[in-house]
Amino acid sequence: MKAPRIRTKNLISIIFCEVVAIYGVIMSIVFSSKIAPVSEENLYTGANYYTGYAIFWAGMTVGMCNLICGVSVGINGSSAALADAADASLFVKVLVIEIFSSVLGLFGLIIGLLVNGKAPIFE
Repeated sequence: MKAPRIRTKNLISIIFCEVVAIYGVIMSIVFSSKIAPVSEENLYTGANYYTGYAIFWAGMTVGMCNLICGVSVGINGSSAALADAADASLFVKVLVIEIFSSVLGLFGLIIGLLVNGKAPIFE
């Protein structure tokens, strides 16, 4: 092996991707707190429609942001490994860009929490 130091530094990208998976688990727990049984006569009320669409679009927002975050962290993690193999002093500079990529998932989590927070519980 030319550069065994690369092996431990590449774990950072894996950790960033695992954090994104945790964002999805957090949102599923938050979404499940809004779910409640609804009677037949209250099924099609405006508030229930709003809650349903809010949960759906919050989930889509978090999912799409996490998908884009995972792809960008993977691409930047690959370039971080290649840059570190070429020159060890470049790793910190590329790591900053990788952190910016992982923030995309955090932005999605924040937007999902805001959208879900405005929705009332099913009545």
